[in-house]
Amino acid sequence: MAQLGKGKLNYRCPYCFMRDLDIDMFYNKDTGIYSCIRCQFRGTEADVLQGNEDVRKKYGAMYKRFDKFDFD
Repeated sequence: MAQLGKGKLNYRCPYCFMRDLDIDMFYNKDTGIYSCIRCQFRGTEADVLQGNEDVRKKYGAMYKRFDKFDFD
C-alpha cells in the first residue's frame, strides 16, 4: 500500500479491500472516524482493523496445497 506522507499509517477500506480494490481511507481528527471515498464505510480504528482481519481470512490458505485425500 502506498503511503502518501509521513505520519499515521493509512488504512485500507475493508469493504473495498474485499473486492480487491486498494482504497485508502480518510481520517477525521475531530470525530475519530475513518471514512472511505468510494463506498459507504465509516467506522472507528477498531472497526477498520477488525474488517481488515476478516479480509485476511480470505487469503489464509493461499499457500497450502490441497490433495484429494484431504477432503475425505
